[in-house]
Amino acid sequence: MKKYMYILKTQIIKTMTYEFNVYGNIIMQTIIMITSAYFWKALYRKQETVGGVDADSMLTYIIISSLLSVLLITNVEKRIEQSVIKGTVATDMMRPINIFGGYFAEDIGSIIALFFQNMVPIFIIGSLFIKVPKMADISTLPLFIISVVESFLINWLIAALFGMIAFTAINIDALIQVKKHLLRLLSGSIIPVWFFPEKVANVLEALPFVYIYQLPLSIYIGKGDRAEQLRGMGIQFVWLVILAALFLYVQKRATRKVMVQGG
Repeated sequence: MKKYMYILKTQIIKTMTYEFNVYGNIIMQTIIMITSAYFWKALYRKQETVGGVDADSMLTYIIISSLLSVLLITNVEKRIEQSVIKGTVATDMMRPINIFGGYFAEDIGSIIALFFQNMVPIFIIGSLFIKVPKMADISTLPLFIISVVESFLINWLIAALFGMIAFTAINIDALIQVKKHLLRLLSGSIIPVWFFPEKVANVLEALPFVYIYQLPLSIYIGKGDRAEQLRGMGIQFVWLVILAALFLYVQKRATRKVMVQGG
């Protein structure tokens, strides 16, 4: 555990030294947040509710979505790719720590640093220029926190599984970018799934992506009753277990392949 804590602390320091990346992320997220806010304001101009959600709740949804996008940043797929390209993956796997545990600790370290560097400024900007994103029902805060933690784990597992494509494709830079933007679209981060046609929404709700962004955001703005929220969290947990099992299986096979063939 001490080794992983050391990696985590090192990553916090490393992340906090790259000021240019911090400012770039804040600017990008602010542009997306404010542009989305104007879009939804225009959409709600002639009607009070759309999809069972009023304009005020939708603006809160957008701000919290921008904040979650900071917490849901992962670098595991890029780290796997770099390890494969450099040919160090075999030696990395022989270290006295689990290689993926190390990547996980790095991502946690980055998130802790970005919480203060990115989330706080984005929250202040959103509160000043759009609205203060108040939670609809403070009693659902524990559900929201649990859902966000599970969201991060699901997102990280998907990223790690995606990164293992590098063991066969080697260079996956373009695929990482496609995956990143596709996930934002399918997860309800930018446009909630309830705005999609019913058949499309039903398909998306059967996939794990909506449980990354849309579920915790829906809990935050109070969409749906408590039973519906708990049902969503139950499905979210099932997806977490499925993806964790799949990850362990693929990791075991990938490790065996690398140790036999070298990397």
